Amino acid sequence: MRTRCGSWICLFSVSLLSGFAQQNRPADHSITLDVAVTDKAGKPVAGLEQQDFTLLDNKQPQKILSFQAVGGAAPAGPPVEVVLMVDEVNTPFSRVAIVREQIEKFLGQNGGALALPVSVAVLDDSGKIVRTPVTRDGKALIADLEQADFGLRSIRKSVQGIFGAEDQQRISLQGLGQLTDYETATPGRKLVVWLSPGWPLFFGLSTQLSSKDQQGIFSSVVAFSDEMRRARITLSNVDPGGATEGEMHMSDFEQFFKGVKKPGQVALGDLGLQPLAHRTGGRILEASNDLAGEIAICVQDGTAYYVLGFEGLPGDGPNEYHELEVKVDKPKLTVRTQSGYYAQPFRQAQ
Repeated sequence: MRTRCGSWICLFSVSLLSGFAQQNRPADHSITLDVAVTDKAGKPVAGLEQQDFTLLDNKQPQKILSFQAVGGAAPAGPPVEVVLMVDEVNTPFSRVAIVREQIEKFLGQNGGALALPVSVAVLDDSGKIVRTPVTRDGKALIADLEQADFGLRSIRKSVQGIFGAEDQQRISLQGLGQLTDYETATPGRKLVVWLSPGWPLFFGLSTQLSSKDQQGIFSSVVAFSDEMRRARITLSNVDPGGATEGEMHMSDFEQFFKGVKKPGQVALGDLGLQPLAHRTGGRILEASNDLAGEIAICVQDGTAYYVLGFEGLPGDGPNEYHELEVKVDKPKLTVRTQSGYYAQPFRQAQ
């Protein structure tokens, strides 16, 4: 028996596509990838050169046309901005105050001198994002937070129960779309650390999707993939649930990590927070009592990384998925970047 989940999926997809996905953008030819390389301890690795990297597009070697090392002894690169997103929609009321305390602990380290420019944003149940100014002054950010309303407002629940989860998912995706749209106009790389246990796609939302539902989800997956890549957003997820309270584990959502190639393959989980984060090359950190430490782990990705440019291949049809893989010719290193892109047919010159 189908639930009514499909109705909001299609409505949300129409809203999303009328926003940033239907702006008649030309197909991407030149593609920029922000590439994080870490050692076995998870620390960023600086000092690599272009010849150390191999780029595969659909498993075929692709020429790297531009290369820049950022951090370490390399010259200063393009600006990097960190956004700490407090998800009041999906985070239990009991954890919101703890989230704020841990953010303030992170901001207060080193006397408030932040390694990268940071802003703190709050997503409330209206879908509105309230955000502090961007600064390297952690003490100023703490003062801003002390003036902010971190109260968790109650999401409207229907008597059936399932529609409360639908509201949470819709508002969460709208918030990510709003943030992405804003950051597209801002130059440089953005590290978005979304502090949330995740969105309610994995709990009790078993449904048989119609072809219209599948097309709606697929269109949204394509739109988020394209726009977060254009905005140069690396999305990471930190679960603020605490070591004994976290509800989800990697095995719950890793089945959705692979790229979605066509509408018939999609599931509700493809629009989950963790799969979206994985596809941008971000980190996914399970619940811990050291939330400030986990934020620091995500932020350090902006202290040393690499920017690779290449020419995207044409698609044989619209929204043709291309899997990307970046390898490093050094042992025991981990590479994270955008996992793929959607190619479009190249237009012939008139």
